[in-house]
Amino acid sequence: MSHAPIDADHLSRRWLGKAKHDLPANAASVMQSTADRRPISEDVNTAFQGRQTFGDRLADRVAAFGGSWPFIIAFGVFLALWTAGNLLLRKAAFDPYPFIFLNLVLSMLAAVQAPVIMMSQNRQAAKDRLDASNDYQVNLKAEIEIMALLDKVEQLATRQEEQTRMIERLLIQKGR
Repeated sequence: MSHAPIDADHLSRRWLGKAKHDLPANAASVMQSTADRRPISEDVNTAFQGRQTFGDRLADRVAAFGGSWPFIIAFGVFLALWTAGNLLLRKAAFDPYPFIFLNLVLSMLAAVQAPVIMMSQNRQAAKDRLDASNDYQVNLKAEIEIMALLDKVEQLATRQEEQTRMIERLLIQKGR
């Protein structure tokens, strides 16, 4: 069954009460996809991954590892070994108590790790915004499609009522 082309501006005025050019870009896109009878949803993960640089992917991996239990456990073991080793070696220790070199290492690690985690969080927030925008578009299109279906059901019900009245009139005329 072939469908007649639908004007996106007509749909926009009918379902949203505004001309298509008065809508935000994402709503206008929904109207156009509805008029064209094509899907609006997209895989945000695929779209987002395609735009990541090597540095972005590396920062995400570092942040993922830095916030994991294996990292916490390994780092705890490292700190315990560093402390125990230096306490046992006493005067021959390469970083005697109060572990000034260890403090330097920890400060440098924090200085590098914090911005990397923040970069990763910023990218996740951008991805979340894309995901929310896609969800909005899909939901808006679903609402429009439901309104269109309800309109068609109402039209069919009206036709059914008209046909029923016509049949009743014919039966009355025939019965006379």
